[in-house]
Amino acid sequence: MRPRRLSRIVEMVGGAGHVTVAEVCAALEVSPATARRDLDALAEQRLVRRTYGGASALVPLGGGSPPGGRAEGESGARLARRATALVPPGSTVGLGGGAVTVAVARALAVADGVVVGAGGGLTVVTDALDVAYELAARPHVHVVVTGGSVRPRSLRLVGPAAVAAVREVVLDVAILGVDGVHPRFGTTTADADEAQVGRALAAAAHRVVVVAGGGAHGVTGPQRLLPLDEVDVLVTDAAPAGPLAEALAASGVEVLLA
Repeated sequence: MRPRRLSRIVEMVGGAGHVTVAEVCAALEVSPATARRDLDALAEQRLVRRTYGGASALVPLGGGSPPGGRAEGESGARLARRATALVPPGSTVGLGGGAVTVAVARALAVADGVVVGAGGGLTVVTDALDVAYELAARPHVHVVVTGGSVRPRSLRLVGPAAVAAVREVVLDVAILGVDGVHPRFGTTTADADEAQVGRALAAAAHRVVVVAGGGAHGVTGPQRLLPLDEVDVLVTDAAPAGPLAEALAASGVEVLLA
């Protein structure tokens, strides 16, 4: 049955982080054409990210958010804590959606030294309902939600209303999760509408912080988000190497390891 087969593929991708068409064929005893159709169907449902010759996990440690926006274990928590340390006390922060930005919200919720500054509490502007949920009950955090149309799976708010709302604010720092960081294509993500809001958050910010684990290095999602020269800081858990390291240095991106 196809539903059982699709579920099995999701388990394979979740366990290994990536699966090839050949591996699907071997494990499920299907033809390459069937395997490719199954991977395409899962990608359309945003359960995996389609890659050349296979598929990978939709969230390579800190990119786009699955339902509930769960961070990837202790690695995701470390990335979140490192990013939180970059938030000035009492500042205005833009938080995009995604697994690690939800983790950043959780870290901000308990980081009283960051949240409360001389001018009062922290203001968080977000296009992600799960991010807003994590911070809404904090008395010293003022949460501004952009508005717009809700993406059911990612809980992101998109569309002209979301972009227009972001354009009205000035942010001290914007923190964005991404699906890929590539030397040529810059930072990338999975959804064009979500990317548009992410670009608006970056344009509104004095400082742009991108959070992406080592699994995102050299990876490209289907939609461009920001070129490297529009990123101020990359927070990651593995030192970039080769062409990516060279491109980051040439673009003036500060790399901080969690």
